[in-house]
Amino acid sequence: MALDCTPSISIDESELEESFVRASGPGGQNVNKVATAVQLRFDVRRSPSLPNAVAIRLMKLAGRRLTAEGVLVITAQEHRTQDRNRAEARERL
Repeated sequence: MALDCTPSISIDESELEESFVRASGPGGQNVNKVATAVQLRFDVRRSPSLPNAVAIRLMKLAGRRLTAEGVLVITAQEHRTQDRNRAEARERL
């Protein structure tokens, strides 16, 4: 399965790494027990899905969300469920 970014660019799911962590801030009874926040990692520098010009532009736009190794890290924790946070992180990518 692939994540469609534009009509000509799609990212294969195998290029995305997701981990679920506990969300920070207030969240009710489950805040310290349930890992609902998602951290999405995408290796921009080594991605075969992106044309070189697009990868360079993305690395410039990413700012502090880009690691020194060229990995884009997006954290989503607005919602109470993993699925909704996961969908938000993918949409932001």
